[in-house]
Amino acid sequence: MAIYVPLAEARTLPLWRRPVSLLFLMAFAMPVAFYTWFALLNNFVEEVAGFDGADIGLLHTIREIPGFLAVGVIAVIIFVREQVLGLASLVLLGLATAVTAQFPQLTGILMLTFISSVGFHYFETVNQSLQLQWLPKDRAPQILGWLLATGSAATFIVYFIIMILWEPLGLTYNIVFMAGGGVTAAIAVFAMVAYPQFEAPHPQIKRMILRRRYWLYYALQFMSGARRQIFMVFAGFMMVEKFGFQVHEVAGLYLINLVINMAVAPFLGKIVARFGERNALVFEYAGLVCVFLAYGGVYFFDWGFQVAAALYVIDHMFFGLALALKTYFQKIGDPGDIAPTAAVAFTINHIAAVFLPVLLGLLWLVSPGAVFFLAAGMAAVSLTLATLIPRHPQKGNETVFARLAPAPAE
Repeated sequence: MAIYVPLAEARTLPLWRRPVSLLFLMAFAMPVAFYTWFALLNNFVEEVAGFDGADIGLLHTIREIPGFLAVGVIAVIIFVREQVLGLASLVLLGLATAVTAQFPQLTGILMLTFISSVGFHYFETVNQSLQLQWLPKDRAPQILGWLLATGSAATFIVYFIIMILWEPLGLTYNIVFMAGGGVTAAIAVFAMVAYPQFEAPHPQIKRMILRRRYWLYYALQFMSGARRQIFMVFAGFMMVEKFGFQVHEVAGLYLINLVINMAVAPFLGKIVARFGERNALVFEYAGLVCVFLAYGGVYFFDWGFQVAAALYVIDHMFFGLALALKTYFQKIGDPGDIAPTAAVAFTINHIAAVFLPVLLGLLWLVSPGAVFFLAAGMAAVSLTLATLIPRHPQKGNETVFARLAPAPAE
């Protein structure tokens, strides 16, 4: 029988059973399955299924459809508590990842990708909502930074095991997929049993809402989703296709990313808290413009794999500052809007993700460098939008234009 604990009373529980501890446990569990799949994906589909750029674009389009449909979370939470839905989604992600190698054909890979993606995107939607409901505003940036570091630590373990043990133990795709997916599913089942149901003080609106005053947040989410596809789909594929990276070499590159992220992520929250969301996002997007232009240079000037690998690491570091987008909404949003807006934002974030991978996959066949130049343009649009965030965002001061609005009559 479920035990319900109001958030205000959760501090009386043992430390490991408190809401923040559950957030850390979930932050650790999700990357184990997802990044096991991600680390093996490019080599698996090329070696086993013979994918080319168009196929990989199609796969990622399929993977992003559940993200586009994340608004369906609003309907689900009418009947299922967010905490339960989040953990159930983790189980689905883990199980689908575990059996990936059992279906090495195009159709099977696409079907399992879709199923695991439902788990991933529904978990991420609910997880973002729970973070903003459960974390106090004054400490949210710092704790989000530590949650990011926790996810990086989990991913580090995955990549380290793959890199160190792949060749010595003769690991297979099936063994690693089964292990990664199984660990995530097991942790989620444990969390279902071990933790009470936490009740936030502000009931969430259980219908879709679109508020005019959130327009800048929506626009930034849209551009973030479009830009992210270039990194997720093509940056890693470049390392395999152009430079011939093997599984353990790709894992090694990811490992470098994770070591740096574990060291840097806790400070990212402090940076956001100290300098504000606007400055953090402006810095991120300006850096990404430079990185994507340099990616294009890898093809147009035939730079070596060392340059591409360095850019990949820098690229990954900049994305950590995206936590500023979460805290921006936490400051401007109504408390009851968090769950429905998280779902709507995920759908907006994935609008471009549904069609961009397959279209850019076709462009990739003609000019891979052009794909990255297009990404630089997207980052430039995000940079422009970020300058519209006020220094101290809050309800009624969502954008720099708010101060130009006429004051209400007294």
